[in-house]
Amino acid sequence: MRLRSWLGVMVASAALAVNAPAWAQSYPDRPVRLLIAFPGGGTIDTLDGYTLHFGAQTLAVNVTLQPSKEFDPVKDFDPIMLVATAQDVLVVPPNSPFHSVKELIDYAKAHPGELNYASLGTGTSGHLATVMFSDLAGIKLQHVPYTSVSQATTDVISGRIAVFLPTLGGHIGNVTAGRMRALAVSGRARAAQLPDVPTFNELGVKFVDETSWYALFAPKGTPKEIIAKVNADVERILAMPDVKEKGLTLGYRFVGGSPEKLAAFLNNEIAKWAEVAQSASLK
Repeated sequence: MRLRSWLGVMVASAALAVNAPAWAQSYPDRPVRLLIAFPGGGTIDTLDGYTLHFGAQTLAVNVTLQPSKEFDPVKDFDPIMLVATAQDVLVVPPNSPFHSVKELIDYAKAHPGELNYASLGTGTSGHLATVMFSDLAGIKLQHVPYTSVSQATTDVISGRIAVFLPTLGGHIGNVTAGRMRALAVSGRARAAQLPDVPTFNELGVKFVDETSWYALFAPKGTPKEIIAKVNADVERILAMPDVKEKGLTLGYRFVGGSPEKLAAFLNNEIAKWAEVAQSASLK
């Protein structure tokens, strides 16, 4: 199961808890639809809380990269909860000459544009993470977008791609098996699955905590009582020990909190990536 799909199913288990006592009196009285993946520029129908949207960082990025007159995440969505962020991991091929982030940065500064990096396309988490890393480190890398994570992974392992900065969960096996070399992880603490890999902060390298995030939204105008109910049940699910353990294993940091917290976070993310885009790194 894809990592985002697992997280979406976990959220759905709260949002669709028809038989839960807290919901039985009024909502939901028919199936609730949870959209885990949807195009950032599409139109969103105004409903009454029976279609919820599980979105990611592309909602904020596309305000700048793919602006749409038909859709605005701030105007068209009511926030419910910032569910989680995901750690990123900086990896290189197993035969790479780079054994540290410093070595990579020093070489890239001396040879601007020579090293390439993989992502799954403009605006995806790997692209955003590498853009942010490159800008903060003052280096220039050549972007090679892929449509398949398996092909990108194959090319990193073979050495065709020099740098890869994906979310952690999907590549733990490749790192532990020696098929990729991990140089650093994002976040405030080392990854439990890769305890010997330092964080960017430990190395004195500027980087954001995490570039990948996942949040739950409802169509604009959804009754506040419904939003409060969904928020409370998702918060309860996030606190379950087995869910917390599984999230840690997959490299997630559960966040939770109020709808207002997500609203402020989304606005900050839109502003952040708009600023990064001014450097032309995202285009």
